[in-house]
Amino acid sequence: MPCSFWLRVMAGVERFIVRLCYLLEQSERYRAIKGFFYDLLENPASRRKAVFDMAMIGLVLSSVFVLVYGVKHPLGPWAGAFEDFVVTVFILEYLLRMWVYNDSHTIILEHYERSKLLHLPFHLGPPLKEILRKKWEYMTTPLAIIDLLAILPSYRSARLLRLFLLFRLLKLFRYTRSFNDFIRALSTRRFELYALGLFMGFIIFVSSVAVYLIEGDLPGSHIHNLFDAMYWSLVTLSTVGYGDITPVSPEGRFITLVLIVSGIGVISFSTSIVVAAFSEQLSEMRRHRVFNEIEKRRDIVLVCGYGRMGEEVARDLERHKEHFAILEKDPRRAEEASRKYPLVLCADASESEVLERLGIREHAKAVLCITGDDVSNVFISLTVRHLNPDITIIARANKKESMKKLRLAGADHVVAPYQAVGIMASGYIGQPMAFEAIYGILTEGQDVTLDAVPILENSRLEGKRVGEVDFAGQHLVLFGVVTQRPMEDRRGCFALEKGCFLFHPPPDFVFQHDDILLVFGHPFSILHLKQSIEETASGP
Repeated sequence: MPCSFWLRVMAGVERFIVRLCYLLEQSERYRAIKGFFYDLLENPASRRKAVFDMAMIGLVLSSVFVLVYGVKHPLGPWAGAFEDFVVTVFILEYLLRMWVYNDSHTIILEHYERSKLLHLPFHLGPPLKEILRKKWEYMTTPLAIIDLLAILPSYRSARLLRLFLLFRLLKLFRYTRSFNDFIRALSTRRFELYALGLFMGFIIFVSSVAVYLIEGDLPGSHIHNLFDAMYWSLVTLSTVGYGDITPVSPEGRFITLVLIVSGIGVISFSTSIVVAAFSEQLSEMRRHRVFNEIEKRRDIVLVCGYGRMGEEVARDLERHKEHFAILEKDPRRAEEASRKYPLVLCADASESEVLERLGIREHAKAVLCITGDDVSNVFISLTVRHLNPDITIIARANKKESMKKLRLAGADHVVAPYQAVGIMASGYIGQPMAFEAIYGILTEGQDVTLDAVPILENSRLEGKRVGEVDFAGQHLVLFGVVTQRPMEDRRGCFALEKGCFLFHPPPDFVFQHDDILLVFGHPFSILHLKQSIEETASGP
């Protein structure tokens, strides 16, 4: 009877825990809370983590200052309250990091659903063991051990544990990304570091034993035990040479000379390891920096390709204070761009992984596919449109037959630079002032601007031909007209999503209501034209 009673109790507990796990799995609020603390504690791209890290650095330094100051000076009751507050924050941080390390309820549900699928009885033992193993896996990580040891100096009953004050300072490494980059770079040179450590250990051991055997029983010797010999070996090998312990015999001095030469070799070897590690990881560290900077920004423009056109586009974006990042797969060009602009990534822009890490869905507002290869521009457009259907894509077409392919690939606007230059060059004969204005805008040599002027109904320009309007007398240059009328048969006409753009319209072209003029000129001249159109227009 008692056995069956406890079995029913355990079965009820298991059903309750499984039901609770399903509730947590379906709870949006639970996921939001856990996501908040994950961003706060672990997500390197989160702004919350940056603020939290700075606050924790200040808290750690202030707590260490109070503890150090209290060694020689009496502290008031506030010091105990402040220490209790600091320890409480450390404990909460430790528990929260353990909580967000993994999803325990997911483990229970996986075991429960597997047992139901195989028609086996469900027991809490196996999932609980896996949960404990996961938590132990976190607790044994170096940073988690430092977090735990940083709490111990607060316990007054364990006076020796106050020596662990050092670990409270080591806790600062958790909040500094540069330290993590340093460890990541050195981890690529494990074999060389292990070899260096073995060599140093062998040299120190041999020299310590040798100098102890020679100097240990000599009168006037400073080496009285093996620890003194090891201390002398380490100080000499590091080329520090305090001078508090020096050999007095010729044999001991000869060992010192050998040890000094070995120390120079050890320092040179260790320096070369660190330099080589950082040289290999420099590009990867730069990639991480670019990703992190982009994740902090919104409405960024991705410039794919850094050739002659990419250089001009980047210069113009910088002049207009737009946030942009350059993607170039050629290392030479990427290095050239990185010397001028901060956000440059040597990567293939057609790779989905690269675009997703750059936040193509959340952070980018437009993508410029301006490489010198039409095939690459098509692939980039396809990938970007697949990842973000709503983003604006502007693509470069080096060949006329590629324009249709780029539009089918998802490009919103296609630019054919060679075709446009050819049309503009042929139009130069008819109106050279337009090109002088364009050159002035591009070189910023003249105070002119390009603006759109709509033709309002019943305004003074409606129904007039281009040749009848004295644009030159108003110090304006007509660059083109955006119209809703079909103009495919006219030379210099480019199809748009709505209507078409007619470059350098002929003198017999008639302005109609809803046409949009693109004019070059001084800002006040354009403003005067707009005002005259509005004053002569009559509403419905």
